[in-house]
Amino acid sequence: MQRDRQRRGCCLFFLLLQAGSGLAAFIGGVNLPLVINTWPFRKATEAAWSTLQAGGSELDAVEKGCSQCELDQCDGSVGYGGHPDEHGETTLDAMIMDGNTMEVGAVADLRRIKNAIGVARKVIEHTRHTLLVGESASLFAESMGFPAEDLTTQNSLSQYLQWLNQNCQPNFWKNVIPDASKSCGPYKQTEEFSKEDRNISEKRIEVHNHDTIGMIVIGQNGWIAAGTTTNGANHKMQGRVGDSPIAGAGAYADSTTGGAAATGDGDVMMRFLPSYQAVEYMRNGMDPTLACQNVISRIQKYVPFFFGAVICANTSGSYGAACNKVPGFTQFHFMVSNPTLSKPSEQIVVCI
Repeated sequence: MQRDRQRRGCCLFFLLLQAGSGLAAFIGGVNLPLVINTWPFRKATEAAWSTLQAGGSELDAVEKGCSQCELDQCDGSVGYGGHPDEHGETTLDAMIMDGNTMEVGAVADLRRIKNAIGVARKVIEHTRHTLLVGESASLFAESMGFPAEDLTTQNSLSQYLQWLNQNCQPNFWKNVIPDASKSCGPYKQTEEFSKEDRNISEKRIEVHNHDTIGMIVIGQNGWIAAGTTTNGANHKMQGRVGDSPIAGAGAYADSTTGGAAATGDGDVMMRFLPSYQAVEYMRNGMDPTLACQNVISRIQKYVPFFFGAVICANTSGSYGAACNKVPGFTQFHFMVSNPTLSKPSEQIVVCI
């Protein structure tokens, strides 16, 4: 009799467990698939969503969405013809990650090639490496059939000439002679290190200087991919690489948990691996909004006035975002598309 009760109890528990799993799957089914990306880059969201609806994979959707932004030169901070470095050249960084296999393909300081996210995917598909940089990355892209093109436009050239006429202000040098806050280089190091210079350098990246697109795509089955693409900080030093092409910094995807992507001052944010940290917070049970907020709060302890934001999503299709409140940046706009929305929706979060 006792054994029968135990068996019936175990069967009942199993049925409840199965019912619960079915409910969870149903709830996830309502919210999935999901496309979420930083900033109100609507056409990028639409391109990714259309790719999914046409039967494309999560990686396909990330690549198409980010490529759309490269073509559109989103906000001048993505793709060709934007943010020239201190020598007047536009270079690109990009990364794409498969949350099923944990494979990553990335390129940095890419020259002459417009489709940086496409090259990043080729790194996954045709190499055993993760990150290719500089001229070697460009040569790899050309070997993969990407055309070599001039990334300079009249707009980027005008930005560069205006910057030169302003005595190369702002720039990213410190503790050099001549005084980098007043004149152009070439520079040489000084013996004395100025704390004031460090404070000045922390203010160099402004809100519209660094609007990388980061994108997370979660398929109907919960599989996740993420990616980023950018032309980096305006008037950056030649050879500078920010957070965007670094897995765990610019973006991160793990199909057992969720995905995240970051945007903002990459030189600060990459030190904290915000995308990886957000996914780990979600792995430990945090909802996406709280995970994003915790990431921002963690950086605030060390760099209170940094410019940055993070988007997060988990395998059920729940999502959230958070940003750091600084003068001129009190709200963060991002895009979302899922089956509950009639069309891609621009959403806003108040910074903390």
